[in-house]
Amino acid sequence: MNVQVITCLITQHSVQLCDYLNAHIFCNVPNYKIIIITGQSGSGKSTALAAFEDAGFYCVDNMPVALLTKFLELLVKNDSDRLGLAFVMDLREKGFPEQYSSVFNSLQKKGWLLTILFLETDENILLRRYSQTRRHHPLSHKKTLLESIRIEVAQLKKLRIAADRIIDTSNYNVHEFTALITEIARSATLPVAMKINVTSFGFKNGPPREADLIIDVRFLPNPYFVPDLKYLDGESEAIQKYLMGKSETLIFLKKYLDLLDYLIPLYKNEGKSYLTLGIGCTGGRHRSVAIAIAVSDHIEMNQNYLVTVSHRDINR
Repeated sequence: MNVQVITCLITQHSVQLCDYLNAHIFCNVPNYKIIIITGQSGSGKSTALAAFEDAGFYCVDNMPVALLTKFLELLVKNDSDRLGLAFVMDLREKGFPEQYSSVFNSLQKKGWLLTILFLETDENILLRRYSQTRRHHPLSHKKTLLESIRIEVAQLKKLRIAADRIIDTSNYNVHEFTALITEIARSATLPVAMKINVTSFGFKNGPPREADLIIDVRFLPNPYFVPDLKYLDGESEAIQKYLMGKSETLIFLKKYLDLLDYLIPLYKNEGKSYLTLGIGCTGGRHRSVAIAIAVSDHIEMNQNYLVTVSHRDINR
């Protein structure tokens, strides 16, 4: 065997050995769940951080992303007994958009369990919140508040795409939002089944931002135009019986449920913890509600998933 071949083999095995040591020895990574709370200014990040802290997480606000790796190394040495870690990171740190990707990817390769929680809010609600609190937007230097909000949205676009979960806080009050974050914190520290939320809505009020998959069921017969059914909603037996008595409803459900049976396991295998299915009709009161119930009942038959159903516009 010549010198070149020996050198090549040594180099190859050295690279493999270094990769192994980095993954299993040098990086003594504890099984902490790390939550990165980010998103729009004014969307509720401080409230979320407080809820994580109440749930037993070690929390840091405005954590510089460049210091995150060093902070975690110190944590390993001190052997903290916290349930998990939560850090708020956002555009208050000027270099955040340029640095977060490399830092997060490096930590994930070393075995750290990172989850990016992205919070956002409708711009009209943000304008009202800033008006009420009289706080300054972090990007407001020589810009109007509306301009600052839209610039921030643009700068966070890639991070939003990379997020593991997106929460639109527009329609939550503080108690509802705290309860939601508390549930996320609780589930983050325990191995739980994939959570699937099936939500009905009306297109006239806009689609839900948090939806991963949206289906439009406005092609189905509309009970609104049946006098005896007009003032009922999709939770009623009469509406469900009316829709399920139509051949187009049954054919649609068969095809749509077959599609979901194929897609959901793929999302789960990809590592997705949450999946939101949006089902929309015109007003969100009749067809979408009944179909959402049928879809959630079908998925719930598989005990590998935690299924909830909600009706955003049923009372509008």
